[in-house]
Amino acid sequence: MSKNFIFSSESVGEGHPDKVCDTISDYVLDACLAQDKYSRVACETYAKSNLVVVGGEITTKAELDFSAIARKAIREIGYTHDDDVFHAQRVLILNAITSQSPDIAQGVDARKADGKGTSEQGAGDQGLMFGYACNETPELMPAPIMYAHLLGQALTRIRKSGKVKWLRPDAKSQVSVRYEDDQPVEITNVVISTQHAPDVKHRVIKEFCIEEVIGKTLPPELLTARTQYLINPTGRFVVGGPQGDTGLTGRKIIVDTYGGMGRHGGGAFSGKDPSKVDRSAAYMGRYVAKNIVAAGIATSAEIQFAYAIGHPEPVSVSVDTFGTAADGLTDPEIENAVKEVFSFKPADIIKELNLLRPIYRKTTNYGHFGKNDPDITWEKTNKTQALKKALDS
Repeated sequence: MSKNFIFSSESVGEGHPDKVCDTISDYVLDACLAQDKYSRVACETYAKSNLVVVGGEITTKAELDFSAIARKAIREIGYTHDDDVFHAQRVLILNAITSQSPDIAQGVDARKADGKGTSEQGAGDQGLMFGYACNETPELMPAPIMYAHLLGQALTRIRKSGKVKWLRPDAKSQVSVRYEDDQPVEITNVVISTQHAPDVKHRVIKEFCIEEVIGKTLPPELLTARTQYLINPTGRFVVGGPQGDTGLTGRKIIVDTYGGMGRHGGGAFSGKDPSKVDRSAAYMGRYVAKNIVAAGIATSAEIQFAYAIGHPEPVSVSVDTFGTAADGLTDPEIENAVKEVFSFKPADIIKELNLLRPIYRKTTNYGHFGKNDPDITWEKTNKTQALKKALDS
């Protein structure tokens, strides 16, 4: 049933302490895959003040300098100012990486093993994953999270261009959207908190964010005289990044997905190679859901599937179109068509989406979904006709 409500989603900038950690972890993953596409990587990063700990389980033929990789990631984020406590060249980096457990490896590897029920590649862990899409934006993403990401991207572009000298890497954005009959009709509230140099006035920051970021980024038809703008609402944001708050890989899973509009299985993405279904199956879920919506089969769609570690087939697949399916179609009919068109075996997902490539640095910031990039294969809508044909048969 249609309803009226306000929904809010947030995004965070590259310099947010959790995103610093996600970025380092994905830099490590890409460095492994660039030398050895069959690398098994589960890289976790911790950052606080001038300390970075890079840990996890990695089995690879790649020869890597983890400290150099971490420093490169931090430098490209922008922590290079002389007064940064967290500085690319001055952070202390500790290495706590071991190899992947052989017990896990035998479940994932495409080979027979004692007690394993199949010789196929199995899932790297048990768990459940969701994919989601809707027709609220051209990217087929929910409007609140898409707009929040666009604000963060705009801030970063301006900062890295050097045109606004007082901008610093840490930032957050949040957008609240009012819906009528389940369709976005108005942006009611925009929040931006951006780290800045100590000598800039709050008035300057507020005017810049409203005029140069919000006004030039968000759809003007959704901004009204009632829209409220909260810019650096504490009044000051000089101390930021890992100096101001602890960072951990995988702590921004709602930012990474659908801003809370679609459900989440709980698994994080960054630092994980595609044998980990937390990442690869969530990408597959987005691929499926986006093709359902792009085909006009429904105006919103969510798919869930779940895995057992070492087992190649999902233990369940479920589709929910929230009553938006077209032409009297039912969710069970759509689910059957999905199963006919797509395979959810981990090896098939990796092949279908071409995931054994060093592409993951492109995914880390401003959402893993909704990006227009040929390397982001799960955003393709090349299965729409196959789904329609399966529904007609």
